[in-house]
Amino acid sequence: MTLTRTDDARRSRMSAGSRHKPKDERKERIAQIQAQQRRAEQRRTWMIIGIAGAVAVALIVPAAFLIINEQRAQNEVLAAAEEPIEGVQEFPDLDREHITGQMQYEQTPPVGGPHNAIWKNCGFYDEPVSDVHAVHSLEHGAVWVTYDPELPAADLRHLEALADRHSFLLVSPYEGLASPVVASAWGLQVELDGVDDERLEPFIVRYIQGPQTPEPGAACHGGVGA
Repeated sequence: MTLTRTDDARRSRMSAGSRHKPKDERKERIAQIQAQQRRAEQRRTWMIIGIAGAVAVALIVPAAFLIINEQRAQNEVLAAAEEPIEGVQEFPDLDREHITGQMQYEQTPPVGGPHNAIWKNCGFYDEPVSDVHAVHSLEHGAVWVTYDPELPAADLRHLEALADRHSFLLVSPYEGLASPVVASAWGLQVELDGVDDERLEPFIVRYIQGPQTPEPGAACHGGVGA
């Protein structure tokens, strides 16, 4: 059979088309794979965003409730400090002279009277402090919280945290207390059932540098002790 020039041209075009077809299929397949990868990456991105959002909510919401509860508790303490505190005893007309040596006080712990010329630095102590130095701290407007040495460790941590929050708070163990915790200011004292007694913090807030202070503005550091 004799092939014409037209037949040769048609066969040439068919041969060229068959050569290009595999390349076109590969390009299309690559494009499909790339599109699938982009969709998978988008799904992973949204999944990560969703997980991160859920984690953020899980962290933020409890923290927000904690802050709100702490603020509410602090507001309650401030409000209670404005009201008379049940059980507070008053001891007026206390001597303020400076002495050397020790002193026998009428109250346990003492709430004022003759004292050493150097005050006790405020803060938390796990050993007893000298009465005559602590009384001088009261004269400067400190509140002295004394505790039974047998209190559990958790209670001591609570008292230490209070001392960290209040720069004019002196906290120390004291033998022979009439109650587990006793809070004293100059001329004032209240016996407490424990560290969770609801009168403790209002007493601290009310009487640190309170109106009973003989020497307002005097320091509770730069004396003796830690």
